[in-house]
Amino acid sequence: MIFQTLATYGHEEVVFCHNADAGLKAIIAIHNSVLGPALGGLRMWPYASEQEALNDVLRLSRGMTYKNAVAGLNLGGGKAVIWGDPSKDKSEALFRAFGRFVNSLGGRYITAEDVGIDVNDMEYVFRETDYVTGVHQVHGGSGDPSPFTAYGALQGLMAALQVKFGHEEVGKHTYAVQGAGHVGMHFIKLLREQGAKVYVTDINQKLVDQAVSEYGAEAVPLDHIYETDADVYSPCALGGTVNEATLPRLKCKIICGAANNQLANDAIGDEVEKRGILYAPDYAVNAGGVMNVSLEIDGYNRERAMRMMRTIYYNLGKIFQIAKRDGIPTYKAADRMAEERIDLIGRVKLPNMGQPRFLGRMRHG
Repeated sequence: MIFQTLATYGHEEVVFCHNADAGLKAIIAIHNSVLGPALGGLRMWPYASEQEALNDVLRLSRGMTYKNAVAGLNLGGGKAVIWGDPSKDKSEALFRAFGRFVNSLGGRYITAEDVGIDVNDMEYVFRETDYVTGVHQVHGGSGDPSPFTAYGALQGLMAALQVKFGHEEVGKHTYAVQGAGHVGMHFIKLLREQGAKVYVTDINQKLVDQAVSEYGAEAVPLDHIYETDADVYSPCALGGTVNEATLPRLKCKIICGAANNQLANDAIGDEVEKRGILYAPDYAVNAGGVMNVSLEIDGYNRERAMRMMRTIYYNLGKIFQIAKRDGIPTYKAADRMAEERIDLIGRVKLPNMGQPRFLGRMRHG
């Protein structure tokens, strides 16, 4: 059953990690390393079963292959999950045990923070391995990637506005932002700085209140976000929010946000296209975070990171061009762009060249 699942997704390697003393149950999935070592975040979540955790890490790692390829990075796709409740199961031992498993892979997988994980957790992982990004700035890291993800999403939004409306003036339009977490709040801030009207909702009322009081957004009930008259629907929380139930309610002309896996399935992506809504593929839009942490591999520089975020605008432009060229929905065009790059670079590389090596940042003291 497991091997059949791996064959379906096309993974190279899946590692099950267990340390009873530390209470660690984790899975590391390396999907594709044609472009380079597999980079992808670590997620901590109270999964209902081992199968649910496996399904999640396989799906997410495959998504990282496509995200890193479209972003133009010399990195493959991977992901890791820890089965546990981030509100009560975290410990130094847990993350150090996980770090030792990462280190045992010899650089084939480079980890980073994701849902349920913060920079403090990464500090413990870093004590056991150099194959980690998103650590504190004192170690040559870049810290919280959320502002960069939000800034990159703004670049993707501008590309979508250009295609749909013929201009990039963010402030001329209205936005329905679902989710005001780390990335969503930064995105709201950027939209409001451009003078845009922003509707916001979140399951956490305190975050909604913050968006209203600090940035002047307008709060709407959770289920009403789909029915606002906003020009752009921006999912910045959970995936799958564009689905059979919500799509008929959307009044937007563009879907562009920072959440992963926004479309519930391919059929929904086809229907979005039929309805004349421009979809900015999520993994191209939200690549700012992975772009930012990828720079830690060679030596982090914030100015270089900000320049890199702006390439998201051009990446989206290429995706829209492919969609027009091939007569396909934009979600398929994004996949095609990634697959074409992986195929081309795979053929360029000589068999005996091997993969790029992550040498690790220099440690001091």
